[in-house]
Amino acid sequence: MRIAKPLLLVTTPIGVAGAIYEAYRQAGGLVILMVALMSLIAVAFGSLVYTIRREAAQEKLRTAAKVNAAEQS
Repeated sequence: MRIAKPLLLVTTPIGVAGAIYEAYRQAGGLVILMVALMSLIAVAFGSLVYTIRREAAQEKLRTAAKVNAAEQS
């Protein structure tokens, strides 16, 4: 896992860029649809991560507030 994770983080974008180039060579204008679909998926994934992090932060604040209230009582 120590080697695999950085390797995947580096090779995946390179592979995607290569695939987009080959798609352009093979199908020309259809690569626009492929890039649009990949952009849509990236935005959906990003919004999911943002929502999860925001809800986790809110839960952490609520828990801290309960602990502070319990300590003051």
